[in-house]
Amino acid sequence: MPEATHLPEPGRTWRRYVAIGDSFTEGMSDPDPTRDNAYIGWADRLAEHLSLLAREAGHDFAYANLAVRGRLLADVIGPQLDSALALQPDLVSMVGGGNDILRPKADLDSIAARLEEAVLRIRAAGADVLLATPVDPADAPLIRHLRGRHAIHSANIFSIAQKHGCYVINQWGLHALRDWRMWAEDRIHMTSEGHRRVALSALSALGHSTDRADWTAPLPDAPVLSRREWATANAAWARQHLAPWVQRRLRGESSGDTVVAKRPELRPVEPR
Repeated sequence: MPEATHLPEPGRTWRRYVAIGDSFTEGMSDPDPTRDNAYIGWADRLAEHLSLLAREAGHDFAYANLAVRGRLLADVIGPQLDSALALQPDLVSMVGGGNDILRPKADLDSIAARLEEAVLRIRAAGADVLLATPVDPADAPLIRHLRGRHAIHSANIFSIAQKHGCYVINQWGLHALRDWRMWAEDRIHMTSEGHRRVALSALSALGHSTDRADWTAPLPDAPVLSRREWATANAAWARQHLAPWVQRRLRGESSGDTVVAKRPELRPVEPR
């Protein structure tokens, strides 16, 4: 394929949007008040915006979300992608590899190559592709030592997008997301406010007007915690979230082993 540096086309609409990925795209921890152990998330919120835009243009719109928490890239670009393409979408968001990067022997070149192959499959099927960089973990107490990996992965995402004409949610450059108030108690998944901002960032990346200040502006200054308060909070987090995660890893289990896709078929979207 020739070089295909992409510039968003203002006002473009889509009719069949399918999201694939892991817990980020499933929507944890943005709880759905209408269902138990279910989440909304940035992709659902983006689908609401896209549905409204399609209706304004006189088109029908349908959306499916095949993402499942804990999934590795092999599942995202394997069974999930197969199922997504079977739905004949015109837009696919694909965010995967984050769980792979956390593994001790992560092969970033292999991750990028497999993502690019998946992008080629989607583009060959006639659909547009929406990718996303990770958030800059510079302020993350557990994974900030992996900042170099996340930076390389972000560069690879942009390189793939430039080469194959994809859209990109630039979370790395969205500094407001580095505020820990945008993150749930597990320090892994975003709050509802974080997901809301990512959805608007995605909408902007797709070429539609947004109030950038609404989703880029930092939150008001938070009270400064003392060293003792931080230590207490870190100890509680380690007991409640880190220890169970380590135990699952030792047992070879995933948080999504018994979870299925929340929206496996294309269905219309009603605004909340």
